[in-house]
Amino acid sequence: MPVRSMTAFAHQRAEMPWGTASWEIRSVNQRYLDLTFKLPELWRHLEPALRDSLRNALSRGKVEVTLRLQMQTQANESLKVNQALAEQVIAAAAAIQAKMPSSAPIDPLRVLQWPGVVGESQPDADEVQQALQQLFGKALKELQAGREREGAELKVMIEQRLAQISEITATLRGEMPQLVQAQRDKLTQRLESLNVQLNEERLEAEVALLAQKIDVAEELDRLDTHVQEVQRILSKGGACGRKLDFLMQELNREANTLSSKAVVADSTQAAVELKVLIEQMREQIQNIE
Repeated sequence: MPVRSMTAFAHQRAEMPWGTASWEIRSVNQRYLDLTFKLPELWRHLEPALRDSLRNALSRGKVEVTLRLQMQTQANESLKVNQALAEQVIAAAAAIQAKMPSSAPIDPLRVLQWPGVVGESQPDADEVQQALQQLFGKALKELQAGREREGAELKVMIEQRLAQISEITATLRGEMPQLVQAQRDKLTQRLESLNVQLNEERLEAEVALLAQKIDVAEELDRLDTHVQEVQRILSKGGACGRKLDFLMQELNREANTLSSKAVVADSTQAAVELKVLIEQMREQIQNIE
């Protein structure tokens, strides 16, 4: 499955014989799936089905769905007169006119202008609903495609940082023997400057203790393990944002330990670079579903 971002936008518009409809779906990062709908009052009943469609397609994200609908009277349609209401209006007007003999005759056009007497031609509701649902399905597919495209870009960026982390850990692992020897020489020089004489056995014990304190092999191994796990999760894809976020915390923990054991400028700089790379990944992972 592809890695998907939570950030995307989709817009679908269609002109029908009965009017124009357009769907907009906006999606941004959110810890859970948060759905908001802006629908015309007449079409509020579509919301449960739309929610089900979104829940089946998406796992996380703040999603806002907007429907814009402009209905129009179909051409070549005859007027639909509410005969019962028209008769009531006429009867009421006649009753008033009987009390006002000098009044003008009842104007038929005024009767037709009475609210509700002439109804606008209405399209078949089932036909409109089916068209709206089909158009929404297209918008949802567009949204998913957009989330997948951005997810692919995020995956590439994260993989590049993982490769840099692997390079840094490999370099540090190769430099460890030289670092231990450098510390041994530094200790020897310090003892000589203080005119302190240690036998070879005691010196080696001190060097071994120092080597143990600066040994970061375990941290480097764990960094490599976490890097491999991130790569595995990215390859598997799907809704993996939470897992990746947890691994960023673990990577950062090892980088902090590495920094605390740094005894030379090179290893300190390497720890700083690791933290920067991990933070860059963490920021982008906040957008992954």
